[in-house]
This record gives sequence, structure tokens and C-alpha cells, in this order.
Amino acid sequence: MKKICVWSGPRNVSTAFMYSFSQREDTIVVDEPLYGHYLRISGAKHPGRHEIMQKINCDGNEVMRILMAQKSLHHKILFLKQMCHHLQRINRDFLLKTDNIFLIRDPKEVLPSLTKQLPNVSIRDTGLDLQWQLFQELSSAGKSPVVIDSKELLINPKNILVQLCEHLSIPFLKEMLSWEPGPIKEDGMWAKYWYQGVHRSSGFMPYKPKPDLSVELLSLFNECRPYYDNLFKHALNATHNE
Repeated sequence: MKKICVWSGPRNVSTAFMYSFSQREDTIVVDEPLYGHYLRISGAKHPGRHEIMQKINCDGNEVMRILMAQKSLHHKILFLKQMCHHLQRINRDFLLKTDNIFLIRDPKEVLPSLTKQLPNVSIRDTGLDLQWQLFQELSSAGKSPVVIDSKELLINPKNILVQLCEHLSIPFLKEMLSWEPGPIKEDGMWAKYWYQGVHRSSGFMPYKPKPDLSVELLSLFNECRPYYDNLFKHALNATHNE
């Protein structure tokens, strides 16, 4: 069973990306399996924190051991939507057994939205520093991680998904480009706080530029930008082979 980890930052298109893979009949998708672990380790005051921690497994190492041992007679792919900043104080050996995708987004577009949910946001909340660190570690270990930039994905979803599937050695399916509006059964219990936009969608939304950053966010943006730029150099291109 092929196991895929998508390492995203928040306020990206990761949920739509998960919905895309959920349309595949050969795929099981799991929504942020390390969220409970992250809340326990970090103490982050996220919406629904106490309810989430009461109802899901908060031992990240055990969670990943169970998932990595998972087998299926009817599914060929296990797709794990992950947040990179959830990887705290956890054994990362499983990453050498998974196909890894880094889903990135320009911090200029992330920060205004993120600060609405997390008023005291830091670079660690964006995950960009950890994404770059992990990309380097996996590359040095001989892995071939994929980088997908949300803007490139939204400009040409089919082209990016075709390239991705080729890299993963799985067939591209046109069903990945659309879905029925509303939640899916695989949504995490935190969907009510974060997924309103995706629940109104029926596919990847067209890319729309965001307004300029406020002065208050410029310092954090400047801290985030080098990590984003380093990752973007490796990103799939929306116009590749067109």
C-alpha cells in the first residue's frame, strides 16, 4: 500500500487537496492524524482544543505506527493530510517509508487569514521553517519530495495533478478535479472551525491575488519569506509541458 504524506502549512489549499484525493476509489484519506499530538505537546490554544484532545489519539508515535502498519485489500493508497508544524517531539523515521509532498503558499497570502484565527501568530505557526528543514533532510536521505505551490495548483489544477501522479507512479484520474459541495466523512472534527470555504466549493477555486500586507505583519513576512523562496525553487510549474 503506497503511503503519501502531504506536509502543509495552515490557511493553504490542503483541505481541497485532501478532497481531491478523496474522490479516488483506490485511496483512503486521513485528515491531520497528528493534530491531537500537536495540541498536547505545544499547548496551542486552537479552537476546539479540549474537545479534540478528548476524542482523538494524542500519542503521535502510536498514531503513526498504526497508520504505517495499515493494509487494505480494496485500496492501494493511504493519503495523510498533515500539517508540518504538528511534527514536534515525534519519531520521524516513518518519513523514509512514505512519499512526501510539501504544499506551500506565499506567506503574503497566508498571514492575514491566519492571524484572524491565531492573533499571536509566529513563524512556527506557518510551518514554513519546518517544511524547508524537512525538505532538506529528506533530500539528503535520498528521498525525492515534491513541492506544490498553491498558486500554481490553482492556476492549473489538472497539469499539477498530472505531474504529481506521474511522480508518485499512480494514474491521474479526472475525478480528482471536482467534488460535491459540503463536508466529507473523512473531515476531522475541527472542520467546523476551519473548512467553511471548502464546504462551499465543488473543485479547486480559481487563483485570486490577495491585497498587500498590513504594516504590522511585515516583520513576520520578512522572517518567513526566505524559507518560502527556497521551497518554491523546487515547486512543480503550472505551465510545464504546455
